[in-house]
Amino acid sequence: MFSVTEMRTFELFSVPHIVFLLFFVGICFVLVYCRGQLKPHQSIIKWTIFTILVISEISQQLWLVMTNQWEIGNLPLHLCSISTFMAIFLFLKPSKKVFYFLFFTGMLPPILSMVTPELVHQFPHFRFLKYFLHHAAITWAVFYFIVYEGYRLPKKAIWTGLILLNSIAIPIFIINHLLETNFFYLANPTESQTILSFFGTGIMYYINLEIAALIVFFITYLPMGIVMKRERG
Repeated sequence: MFSVTEMRTFELFSVPHIVFLLFFVGICFVLVYCRGQLKPHQSIIKWTIFTILVISEISQQLWLVMTNQWEIGNLPLHLCSISTFMAIFLFLKPSKKVFYFLFFTGMLPPILSMVTPELVHQFPHFRFLKYFLHHAAITWAVFYFIVYEGYRLPKKAIWTGLILLNSIAIPIFIINHLLETNFFYLANPTESQTILSFFGTGIMYYINLEIAALIVFFITYLPMGIVMKRERG
């Protein structure tokens, strides 16, 4: 379960992959449509998601160290880790601006990462469980803040979120150059076949990243816009 060399048989849309995706969707459905029944248990939901996020980050680093795999590129500076830290911060201290960032980076990106994961280990390996639970918990956190904490955001938050993302991406790009790392996948696409693999190379890769980010932000905002319109009406 914790071996580096065993269970390296992950296949896209295999039975375990599909089962977990259905499990993820099921939890999202329950969080939203059973909110009335779950409201008295809000504190349990909050700290459960919080715990999953914290354990995911810590256990990943511990596993890498204990299996002698840790290297500078494993620093928690990828987008999912940044989103995790933002969610953890929000669980401890309310902040609209932090939520603006988390909403756009913690809703669709983790889902896309689960649909086309950068993963080689199959269920029930630790990496499989950690990868999917971690990414799922980021999105569950976003649903929690919207449904149970009442967070909302205006349409202009699309541009605020995009500016925040780029303001973080710039120093990450410099770090990648200095340390020869690939945080935020700004140096090149993932090694596994994912959506980023179709973004091209060179300047076109960065242009496509920006276009994709803008499209994802607009798509992500659509349900929120509908909800807010209904609430005003």
